[in-house]
Amino acid sequence: MKPALHAEWTKIRTVPSPLWLLLGTVAATVALSAGATLVVSCTSTGCGGDTTKVSLMGVHLGQALVAILAVLVISGEYSSGVIRTTLTAVPQRAAILAAKAITLTGVVTVASTVAVFGSLLAGWLILPGLDDQALSLADGPTLRAVVGSVLYLVLIALFSLGIATAVRDSATGIGVVLGLLYIVPIVSQTISDPHWQRLLQKIAPMSAGLAIQATTDLPSLPISPWAGLGVTAGWAAAALLVGGLLLRMRDA
Repeated sequence: MKPALHAEWTKIRTVPSPLWLLLGTVAATVALSAGATLVVSCTSTGCGGDTTKVSLMGVHLGQALVAILAVLVISGEYSSGVIRTTLTAVPQRAAILAAKAITLTGVVTVASTVAVFGSLLAGWLILPGLDDQALSLADGPTLRAVVGSVLYLVLIALFSLGIATAVRDSATGIGVVLGLLYIVPIVSQTISDPHWQRLLQKIAPMSAGLAIQATTDLPSLPISPWAGLGVTAGWAAAALLVGGLLLRMRDA
């Protein structure tokens, strides 16, 4: 594992695109979160609604850049032919995928932490009169939403890596991941049957996972916050399992 990890770390830090995508993740997440809080109407009695969830709205956009980065981590090697060199240097294919997953987890965790905390800070600075526990890490639900948002972005990265390993093509991988993240919630809104609509919201990776951001009116959610994040983790684990099996079975 040590040579594989060193190789993956060298790749990800010497190619400019990962750095720009990570910086873009931070910028896009904070910018959208700040924009969302700017349109919140506040009165002398408070801002109403779930201010924490609004302040973390940028995660909806930041996850797209995280997904693109994760897809390119392995699909870029297939398009350039570098994957043959990688497999020659490290014949244990499970070790290659594990090294990529560990390296990706590390860099995405750092960028996600900066992005999420930056979004929360922007909300705290923009929204007036929040002198109670709102947007404070001393508040349990807010802390859970912040930590959960970072974990969610890491899980999206691992999910995207698994998909990209399975399909081996950048455009296809990005299309599949973004389709599952953004199109499925839209489709769920077009279903007239409340039961099926709620079920789709429970199993979709984005709508289930982002339940972790909710801090108010929890009984009305289709799925509880930690259970929702568990659904996203299940998607990530399944994608990595399938991708790992196909990586072992197929030639480069």
